[in-house]
Amino acid sequence: MLGGLSLLYGAGVFLRRLLYDAGVLTARSVDAKVVCIGNLTTGGTGKTPAVMLAAQTLRRRNQSVAILSRGYARPNGRKEVLVLNEDTDIPWTQCGDEPWMMHQALAGLSVPILVSPDRTRAAVQAAQFFNSRIIILDDGFQHRKLKRDLDIVLVNATDPFGGGWLLPLGDLREPLSSLKRAHLILLTHVDLVAPERLEEIRRELRRRNAKAPILESIHKADFLLDVRAEKKHKLAHLQGQDVCALSGLADPASFEDQLTRCGMKLAQRWRYPDHHRYTMAELASLEKLRRGLPLVTTFKDFTRLPAGWKKALQADVYVLSIKLDILKGRNIWTDSLLSLAGGKEAA
Repeated sequence: MLGGLSLLYGAGVFLRRLLYDAGVLTARSVDAKVVCIGNLTTGGTGKTPAVMLAAQTLRRRNQSVAILSRGYARPNGRKEVLVLNEDTDIPWTQCGDEPWMMHQALAGLSVPILVSPDRTRAAVQAAQFFNSRIIILDDGFQHRKLKRDLDIVLVNATDPFGGGWLLPLGDLREPLSSLKRAHLILLTHVDLVAPERLEEIRRELRRRNAKAPILESIHKADFLLDVRAEKKHKLAHLQGQDVCALSGLADPASFEDQLTRCGMKLAQRWRYPDHHRYTMAELASLEKLRRGLPLVTTFKDFTRLPAGWKKALQADVYVLSIKLDILKGRNIWTDSLLSLAGGKEAA
């Protein structure tokens, strides 16, 4: 059954790709350079930290940047372009959890985040109203309506090829042959696989795209935020302590692994579906079961706690901040982004 559905899905993907390649369907250009950060599989590659790193890389070099997001978990039917910037205060329930999280993490850098399923329309607004010279398209590798100047494709080293099958039998959004459109390939979570397996992945990627540089990265813990006191702590703050982990992610194991690497002991863990909206009843249950132990979650999950979470969660609540660290190809990453602005990192 699922195999048949995958074949049907694949036929639709093939036809759409053929129409774009033949010029029957065309991508629209905007008055800005567009860098797309996406993947071939469903979730788990770490796109959000990569988008934030790209924005930080460019803003630290005084480039005018905007981010476009589809805004998953927005209310159905919302078509208008929502803008998150220094002057707006939009709840995550209206814009989606990931855009809100990026808005919080990039505070002070003057990076507007435009949220809309019509990302071409959002790109036009970013260029016109915010004078953004470089636009970062979040999770847009399959969104070919908008012409891009740089395609960065993320590949999760722990599950690089989605089981080899298209949705719904596997996790591939489109065939592996689509990797030929990538200008850069960024391997993530390389620290979670053996060197021999990593080399196998590299060979397969080179077979699919011999020209694109292959970069390697890890996701690493950055700091702990006590969200009740709004105070940052070093990672050693909870070292050696029993904690409870709470997440609603595509790859919860990666988050939990980060906690253990920081020296925390996972006494309990709660896993919910990706983009899960927490309820007060769920939090009350967690509070009872955790027996006063610190609760550690992610920025993405914290945004989805209900407004009255402080009443339900009486004991300590921490957010683990994660950042992307490029181990191999850092200069290629920086130079590729700066090339959009006509510059290059000095040696």
